[in-house]
Amino acid sequence: MSRRSMIEEALAAGPTEPTAVPQDAPRGEPRTTFTSKRLDGFGESARMVKKPSIRLKPSECSIWPGNARDYALLSEVRLRTLIDSIQAENGNRIPVVVRRTPKAERPYELIIGTRRHWAVSWLNANHYPDIELVAIIEDIDDEAAFRLADIENREREDISDLERGLNYKAAVNAYYDGVQRKMAERLKVSTSNLARYIGLTEIPQSIVSAFNSPMDLHVRYGDKLLPLIRNPANLAKMEEAAAHIASEQSFRQSGDEEPISGAEVVARLVKATSIFSRGRSQKIMIEAGGARIGQVDQDRGRGLTLTLTPNDLSTDEILDALRPLIENARIKKAGR
Repeated sequence: MSRRSMIEEALAAGPTEPTAVPQDAPRGEPRTTFTSKRLDGFGESARMVKKPSIRLKPSECSIWPGNARDYALLSEVRLRTLIDSIQAENGNRIPVVVRRTPKAERPYELIIGTRRHWAVSWLNANHYPDIELVAIIEDIDDEAAFRLADIENREREDISDLERGLNYKAAVNAYYDGVQRKMAERLKVSTSNLARYIGLTEIPQSIVSAFNSPMDLHVRYGDKLLPLIRNPANLAKMEEAAAHIASEQSFRQSGDEEPISGAEVVARLVKATSIFSRGRSQKIMIEAGGARIGQVDQDRGRGLTLTLTPNDLSTDEILDALRPLIENARIKKAGR
């Protein structure tokens, strides 16, 4: 479904009845449809869609650095379908969003539509110089631009959870005084879910490199890896395992073989932490909303011992923080 049709659907339908949430959705997340959850944000987008559009060259736009998408990772292969669509229609059907930058080197700054901008740029450089970028102009500040870009990015399947996490981490410090709860209220998401995305940024590159692509590092995998990574002894074992996995990924790629899946990478990294740790107790910090709220003592003989410190978090938020630790204990038991 196109962005425009989703906006029209949201405006026409209004709030909808709650529907079931996917099984991997965190507890405490409102049981509503995508449409009703994003209705307020789409109101802003719908207002812009109705504005008159202009045509400009991609070279007239700089790329706003506050968007989650990494422009350098875009490629012809990744955007082939979009390129073909824009070529067939002689332009992008859904406008991008820009704002004026009168004192900058280029007259416009692209807020929303990074993929469309890249695709038109590629077409201009490859035999279609007359295709222009359809855009609408908005006069908005960085915080509003971030929220609008976030609404669009949540519709896209080709933006990684890690890219979102890095974007959220930068935004919470830039626009919300480092307070995740304040940012969650503005984005209309749960604090715990926001913390899960930001938590991905704690995974070092030495571990990320084990995945065939950053697209394979889902936020649910962060739930399993982060409690282990925060233990220095575990981190060293995981980094050693990750180096072997990364080498195997490269070998498979050179032989045109199927890469190691994200789920298998996680299972192998987790298994690596259990080697040579029989009978030893591990202490793992419990974090929620960016703050430490307790500690877990993990012993193979006695199981898990939880110690919680006084805090202002809700029961659901505390349970969200505990869930990945319990899941990791189950994984280790199954792997013995």
